[in-house]
Amino acid sequence: MAGLNITGGLVLKGLYSNDTTTSGLEIPVDTRTDTWRTVATIVVPVDPGDVMTVDARARVTSELPYPVGIGAHLWMYDCDPEPDENGVVAKVAERPWARIAPSWGMNVTREIHHLPVGLGALWQVPANWPYRPDGTPHRVVFALRVDAHSTAAVTGDEVVGDSGYTLLRVRREALAII
Repeated sequence: MAGLNITGGLVLKGLYSNDTTTSGLEIPVDTRTDTWRTVATIVVPVDPGDVMTVDARARVTSELPYPVGIGAHLWMYDCDPEPDENGVVAKVAERPWARIAPSWGMNVTREIHHLPVGLGALWQVPANWPYRPDGTPHRVVFALRVDAHSTAAVTGDEVVGDSGYTLLRVRREALAII
């Protein structure tokens, strides 16, 4: 993460883990690189200034006869957004999502067949992170998202996010006060 300079050390505040794939996830193959599917999510309580280490892994399998580009991304969004002026809370898809790490990508081919995906990120909760009316900070949702694309794609083609191989883990730490 750009600009994160830790010189006084960190104090562990919590460890969070989710090893459940969102579903036996079929990921459609298309010619675009922005049609992600969310493979796993985890909700984490935070305080402004917390330092989050996010690690994710998954496996994608292709039975297709052509190479498929697999892109993976780590994202976050506010779990507890404020309602609008009409009292309506935005649906998850309509909330602002922020990518917290560079994209990762590789082709899954007939020879590779099962492609392991591994990503990590370091993200610091902004100092102006919002609070709920009860005085507790909003929670964060971290998400692992995957995209499948190929110039040879045919409508209906899919790769599979394999269940049993997905892990999303977060280490929550605070800057040590010396």
